[in-house]
This record gives sequence, structure tokens and C-alpha cells, in this order.
Amino acid sequence: MTDRRRAWSRPASRRWRAGACAALTAVLCLAAPAALADDLDDLQQQQEENEAQQEEVESALEGTNAELTGVYLELQQIEIDLPIAQAELRQAEEDLAAAERHQRSVADRLAVAEAQQTQLEGEIAQSETDIEDTEAAIGELARSSYRGGDDLSALSVVLDAASPEDFASRYSAVGSAMRSQTQVLDDLETLAAVQRNNEVRLEAVRERIGELKVEADEAVAAAADARQRAADRKAEIERLQRQREAKAAELEDRKDDYEAQQARLQADNDDLAAQIREIQRQQEEERRRQAAQNPGGGGGGGGGGGGGGGLSLVPPVAAPFHVTSPYGYREYPITGGWFFHPGTDIRSGCGATQVSAAAGTVVAVRGAWGNGTHGNQVMVDHGVIGGQSVLTVYNHLSGFAVGVGQGIGQGQAIGYTGQTGGTTGCHVHIEVWINGATINPESLPGWSRSN
Repeated sequence: MTDRRRAWSRPASRRWRAGACAALTAVLCLAAPAALADDLDDLQQQQEENEAQQEEVESALEGTNAELTGVYLELQQIEIDLPIAQAELRQAEEDLAAAERHQRSVADRLAVAEAQQTQLEGEIAQSETDIEDTEAAIGELARSSYRGGDDLSALSVVLDAASPEDFASRYSAVGSAMRSQTQVLDDLETLAAVQRNNEVRLEAVRERIGELKVEADEAVAAAADARQRAADRKAEIERLQRQREAKAAELEDRKDDYEAQQARLQADNDDLAAQIREIQRQQEEERRRQAAQNPGGGGGGGGGGGGGGGLSLVPPVAAPFHVTSPYGYREYPITGGWFFHPGTDIRSGCGATQVSAAAGTVVAVRGAWGNGTHGNQVMVDHGVIGGQSVLTVYNHLSGFAVGVGQGIGQGQAIGYTGQTGGTTGCHVHIEVWINGATINPESLPGWSRSN
């Protein structure tokens, strides 16, 4: 089991520069992309999902100092924000194109309306001239008739005719004059009607021009706003890209620091393993000594664990709960190296009560100072259960509810959730040790994520 706790490192050629960005993209499932990038709503949903995975990323960075972790998380947030900004830029550019199309459409309609206005004003001016000319012609006819210049009345046609031929000629002249007068009057009426119609049309066109000018002003403003939004999004993308390059470069420059921190975490875990094996060895020796002194005592169950019916643990916090980092090998986001995670991390609010997974005896209560990446820590020996020596470890606590040597029952409080030691956020970290080696807590009876 000791070998499984050693870190695995990938060749340097497989990381860095292609590195920090690609690794965190893989860890955060940000490879979503092409289809999602085309849809802003989907990208925003992806952002929410990625933010929900923040705890898992923080668990994966266990053992990394806060400053370096902050650099990585900032880079991770940039990788989340960048496709959102790119989608917003595409949307802003589409909005700008639509606004400019609308602006051109309004301008075209305004030009047509203004041309109609000019045409109608010309037609009305011409109508007024024609009406004035027609009215003048009518006046002249009236004055001529009044002066009696051409006596073509019906009576004079009959009385003054010198012959039948003269009568016919006079009668034809009378009819022609009357038709001319009637035509002039009809023309005047037609001109007046056309002018009234044109004046109504002109009023409507002028009203439409006023509306179009307002719409044109609004279209210009909308286009300007869309243009500014597009410029803002473009500037945001450029800023994010600069930040991404800077953060990735910083992570690469500090690769040695990160690897040193991971080596320190490995050393802390190796040291913890040695301590636990020694505790279990001493506990086993004590049980054997007591058994030798009391042969008839039934042997089996130091620390309150009992030796009867097999190992059954309860989680340190009540179900339902979310496991942010399971037991087993996990990939470190920054380097891509693999590391064995000997426990199970569970989402839990700061200060939440944690309970003992089984009955037993508290064998260690260690403060964060000098305890490496583990922070405040409690160890509970559960004795021999089913022929196996069982011990549980609880790390990163904010405080303690037990003392060394205290006997406790299953489900009894041992401490409170915190973020002491090498961790980036409050969570539960529990390890289950059987005969000096860790096992997956979720593989044991009684452990359930749901109610």
C-alpha cells in the first residue's frame, strides 16, 4: 500500500506551456466546447456547472499553498470566462450588424418619404398654378359674356340667322362654347380634387417623415450602443487572453515550487502512515498483553470496536452529501502528475459537526501547528473488528470535541469542519486504516451518500 501513496510524474515533455491551461481544462471538463460555444445560454449553464466543480478542483490542489492555488484558480476562472466573453462578442457583433441593417432600412425609408414629400409639394405647387390659370380663364369667359361680345344666345341664334346654313353655323358655335365652358369648370373641379388629395397625402408623408426621423435617431443610438458593447466584449477578451498568458507563465515559472509542495505532502502522508502503523502495532501489542494476562476474557475488542459482526462505518457528516474528491489516484491539475489520495473528501460547511465513523478510543488529537498539510487532526482506534485492526483519521478540522484517551460511540462528535493545513476550503477528509493500510471508506457497509 505504501507504493500506491507515492506520486507519479509524467515526462516533462508532456506538460507545461501546453500545460497549465490544457490540464485545468481537462480537469474541469471544459473541453465542452464547440457546440456549447455557439450558444451563449449553454455556455452560461456550463459556467454554472464549472463553478459547482470548484470544490473538486480545490480538493485536487490539496497540499498547495494558498498563493499558488490562487494563481491556478484564477487561471481556471479565466478559462471559464473566456468562452463566455467570446460568445458575448459574437452576440454583440450580431446585434451590431442587425442594428446597422435597421439603421440603413430606416434611412432608406426616410429618403423615400422625403422624395415623396418633394414630389407632392411640386405637384401641389403646379396644381395651384393650374387652378389659378383655370380660374382666370373662367373669369375671362364670364367677362366676355357680360360684355356681350359674341352674342351666341339661343334667341339670337334663331332670330339673327340669315339662312338655314347660318343657323346651323351659329348653333354649332353655341354648342362649342358651352362645351368649352363646361370643360373648364370640370377641369377646375378636377384640379381642386387632386390638390386636396395631394395635401392630405403630403400631411401623411410629413407625419411619417417625423416618425422616421425619430426612428432613425433611435436606430443610430442603438447601433452606437451595439458598437460599444462589441468593443467592450472585444476588449474583455483581449484582457482575459493577456491574463491567461500571464497566469500560465507564472505557473510554469513556479513549477519547482509546486513540485516541492507536492513532495512535502507526500512526505507528510508517508510520515502519517508510519505513525499509524506504529499506533496500531502498539495497540495490538497491548491487546495481546491483556489477552495473555486474562486468558478467559474473550479477547477481541480493544477500544470499544468489538470483534463481532464485521466492520460498518457511518460517514462523518449526515447524508445526503457530495464527495468532492474520492479515494484513490488523482491527477494534479498544474503538473498533470498522479498522486494517491488516501482518504475521501466530502462537501461540508465550515464549523459543521463531524462524528466518529465507529465506536472506539481517541488515540491522537493534533493541532495544525507542526502537523504539516493535515492541519488539526483526530485519530480514533476502533480496535479489532472481524479480525482486523481498524483506525480512522479526520483532517483539516477547525476545532476538537474530544481528547486523547477518550472513549466514544459511533456517531459521537469528534470535531468541526475546517480548512486547516494544506487545503483550499472547508471540507471533510476521512481516512480508514485497516492493518496499517488505507481502504476506500465508500466500500464499507453502512456508508451511504444518500439518506
